[in-house]
Amino acid sequence: MSASESAGADRLRIVVVGSSNTDLVVRAPAIPAPGETVLGTSFMTAAGGKGANQAVAAARLGASVTFVGRVGTDNFGDAAVQALEREMIDVRLVERDAEAASGVAFIVVNDAGENAIAVAPGANARLDERQVDRAADAIREADVLLLQLEIPLNVVRYTACMARDAGARVILNPAPASPLDSELLAAVDVLTPNQGEAAMLAGRPVGGVEEARVAARALRAAGPTDVVVTLGENGALVEGAEEQTHLPGVRVQSVDSTAAGDAFSAALAVGLGRGESVVYAARYATRVAALTVTRAGAQPSLPTAEEVEAFERLEAEAPDSDEQEG
Repeated sequence: MSASESAGADRLRIVVVGSSNTDLVVRAPAIPAPGETVLGTSFMTAAGGKGANQAVAAARLGASVTFVGRVGTDNFGDAAVQALEREMIDVRLVERDAEAASGVAFIVVNDAGENAIAVAPGANARLDERQVDRAADAIREADVLLLQLEIPLNVVRYTACMARDAGARVILNPAPASPLDSELLAAVDVLTPNQGEAAMLAGRPVGGVEEARVAARALRAAGPTDVVVTLGENGALVEGAEEQTHLPGVRVQSVDSTAAGDAFSAALAVGLGRGESVVYAARYATRVAALTVTRAGAQPSLPTAEEVEAFERLEAEAPDSDEQEG
């Protein structure tokens, strides 16, 4: 039975159109510089890809999720689909491509939990508008559509416009960073760049909260209703149509930052889909992302709704848990 058939009509419905990769992860004391070889301390293989990560994150937070993606007919593709199925995600719109390998990401994680990533997109780069047309009914019925930029940009634009016309809320995580045209930005309800992506899109530096605020305002003027800039350990900056604020980060011991941005965007989608304000949803998303970085791997690190609730209870009980917003 598919997720959509078993979920029940009252569950939040999220469609994710995006990438699926297999992550090959090496932990090492440092990320190597060009020409440098660094001896790693461990290796792991995990399901990943920004689209698949966001689908899994949303499903674990309680949403009914449909994933639209493209993988090869190889072993990596088999494993990727099986990983989504284990999360009760509807994979009927995942296509298998006999002419391209499944996407792969090579990730090095240092002792501080920072990472460097190189992606070979493979079948992800062949996801096309015809495949989105096959997903039109699911998109029209969705409460929220989640998009990223590890698939062709023309497909992202086409999908966003389709969802906008159908009345679904469109969230775009503009990663990896790429120039975005006015047609796409006008179809986006919420844009969720990190600091580097915000700097590239706005054409100005983003080194702190105030610079993030200036960049977010410039990006909002280009089309999106709300812009939420993720600031890593410094939380998130919300520049919304009705609310503007800085949400401080949650102090945790970082193990691996892989998929933290995906967890944030998925949690934001879940919060907004439940009818929360963008600030309240972003506050929830900062906690989901914080919990994600305390564990290794992409999809293995993504928390369930119950884990997030337990984390929030512990945070509330901590003597220094009060936040300062600005």
